[in-house]
Amino acid sequence: MADDRLKIVVFGSYNAGKSSFIQALDPRSRHIEASSENGPTTVAFDFGRLTVRDKAIYLFGTPGQERFEFVRQIISRGMDGAIIIVDATTGVDEMTRYFYNQLKTLDVPLAFMANKCDSPGAMPDAISRDLPGEVVHPISARNGENVHAALDAFVATLAAR
Repeated sequence: MADDRLKIVVFGSYNAGKSSFIQALDPRSRHIEASSENGPTTVAFDFGRLTVRDKAIYLFGTPGQERFEFVRQIISRGMDGAIIIVDATTGVDEMTRYFYNQLKTLDVPLAFMANKCDSPGAMPDAISRDLPGEVVHPISARNGENVHAALDAFVATLAAR
């Protein structure tokens, strides 16, 4: 993208809070979802946009189920950075590790957001221990706590590249 715009793609396991994260940043965001036995779930993508540090930020949220790998590949093309949302009540799972390994091979700038830090049993410190050397931002997408500050910190690292 141009110097004044950034495409950031949001990854995470099923029910980690990707859609909630994008909606907390852009209340007018759009998403494509379907009903499932556990409630609504993203089946294509979420889209939100906002301005951070004088840059237009385009956020694309991806579905968390394995079967949507093809969607993640399409949405990931041309990304300037990636965010992995981790459910702080369940920790780093197999799908999170998969996303992490895939993104590391692409050498894309990466940020971690430990979501649901306001929930009982949240373990953001355990996530930091499971991802040594990575910065983990504690957030709550549900109530918007720290989402703007965490995105701002990530965008600052992108601008410094």
